[in-house]
Amino acid sequence: MPYRSTKIVATLGPASNTPQILEDMIRAGVNVVRLNFSHGTAQDHIDRAQMVREAAKRAGREVAIMADLQGPKIRVGKFAQGKVMLESGQPFVLDASRTEMGDIHGVGLDYKELPRDLVAGDVLLLNDGLIVLTVDKVLGEQVHTTVKMGGELSNNKGINKKGGGLTAPALTAKDMDDIKTAMSFQADYLAVSFPKNATDMEMARQLANVAAAQYKHKPGLIAKIERAEAIPRLEEILRASDGIMVARGDLAVEVGNATVPALQKRMIKMAREMDKVVITATQMMESMITNPVPTRAEVSDVANAVLDGTDAVMLSAETAAGKYPLETVVEMAQICLAAESAESVELDADFTGKTFARIDQTIAMGALFTAHHLGAKAIVALTESGSTVLWMSRHRIHIPIYALTTQQSTQRKMALYRNVRPLLMDTSADRDTALAQAEAHLKSRGIMQAGDVYAITCGEPMGSPGGTNMLKICKVA
Repeated sequence: MPYRSTKIVATLGPASNTPQILEDMIRAGVNVVRLNFSHGTAQDHIDRAQMVREAAKRAGREVAIMADLQGPKIRVGKFAQGKVMLESGQPFVLDASRTEMGDIHGVGLDYKELPRDLVAGDVLLLNDGLIVLTVDKVLGEQVHTTVKMGGELSNNKGINKKGGGLTAPALTAKDMDDIKTAMSFQADYLAVSFPKNATDMEMARQLANVAAAQYKHKPGLIAKIERAEAIPRLEEILRASDGIMVARGDLAVEVGNATVPALQKRMIKMAREMDKVVITATQMMESMITNPVPTRAEVSDVANAVLDGTDAVMLSAETAAGKYPLETVVEMAQICLAAESAESVELDADFTGKTFARIDQTIAMGALFTAHHLGAKAIVALTESGSTVLWMSRHRIHIPIYALTTQQSTQRKMALYRNVRPLLMDTSADRDTALAQAEAHLKSRGIMQAGDVYAITCGEPMGSPGGTNMLKICKVA
């Protein structure tokens, strides 16, 4: 399989929830499996995580598991007939106190706080913006609206407020229980839905670290950027997270479709500059839910995210509920490869005017610079925590980075890093022996052969996280 830098996140669901399909998807290029906590019981997720680990083992690859929290349910209630057809111009009442099923005149709310967040003149977008309601007045628990853009409204469809401003907390009681479940199987990443600021992420990290402490585990935290309020606070959210997800669905509904592409570019750029990872998500290959080939627009969308520098591209319903989960992964991998081959490398410009405060960071940058100008076959990093490799992966370079670690949790976490191939390897505590072992390991896998030049980094003494202090240029004998 050709070396691909951009990683693929695939969501598990009814279409992919069998050991064989999952194994085939991992072989075809899935690097991270997303478990969507909006659906299923705690035991379902525990069983699925076990299935992912077993499928990865059979495929001979290590993948990361990302537990994606549901977040606040800002949704309408249920309808007596399951759905209603709303006509433009008709009145419609959203009623937090309503206990009976909904009808053509109104419906109850899962999110009881909605009336407090609204005033006359606000615009509500339901079902991903397909239905638009204008707020006329708020009377106690009732929000009286006029349908501005009608259509079919069915049970439990989502509600967004144009421009943002809903006060729902990012972490619900269900999310707190789900964090414990996710940590019981040591999910590598925890994705937090609808964070508004750094405090939401700090609270999630605290809960996750407490729940994971008994397993001596620390998950990476991904902030899903899907609220209008999160945009001005992007920098503080990034500082409090290990990465972000450009969640284009809810975000587009709140800020408007037209602004999302430029925001996506800005978010990817900012994440890379701040040494964080970034996932681009939502509707990337949407038509492949029902069709065996993507549209030209989808091909262009995935390629653009790759050229922007995203670490990973994500599949949601395409692999969870679509007809062609495996074919979608294969198509996406091919698009990523083609886009990467067209990338320009501007390493020298990246380092102009830069100063590095840390020895390990300086070594990481030195390895990139040297390997690039020497035309090395590979960059090899012996790493405990993965931080040296993360820094390397923030810069575009058409030389693969092989990260060799003794820690399985580090190997899995690095599965999300762009242009990084993480491998598990027990190394000697003696530096020279460890370097020889690393070369032998890569030769045995067919990655390098006699005559190849590569750069290798490690730390002395061996095995201390954050201790990378050596760069060596080697030629395979």
